[in-house]
Amino acid sequence: METPACPAVLTTTDSAQRAAESAHGAVAGRLAACAQISGPVTSVYRWQGTVETAAEWQIHFKTTAVRYPALEAYLRETHAYETPEIIATPVVAGGADYLRWVGEETTP
Repeated sequence: METPACPAVLTTTDSAQRAAESAHGAVAGRLAACAQISGPVTSVYRWQGTVETAAEWQIHFKTTAVRYPALEAYLRETHAYETPEIIATPVVAGGADYLRWVGEETTP
């Protein structure tokens, strides 16, 4: 199998339980090969004209460019936030075996 393009995708949510549910659903659905949860982190942001501070949990998904649209759709559909953070960053280099594994694990 050729080494696929593999973006790293980041989102945040408001609880450890929601983070775990999102991560599990994405991996079970082969939208991501794996997901790592970090938190709580302190987020400071402007929302509806007010500066807010909140505890959030970050979820870092490993997926492929082919599966990214489905992962984004899943996150939008299941996310508790009105405007969820969904950021995909291209992985410009990585271990070929690992990137192949990501491709294999996200193939439906």
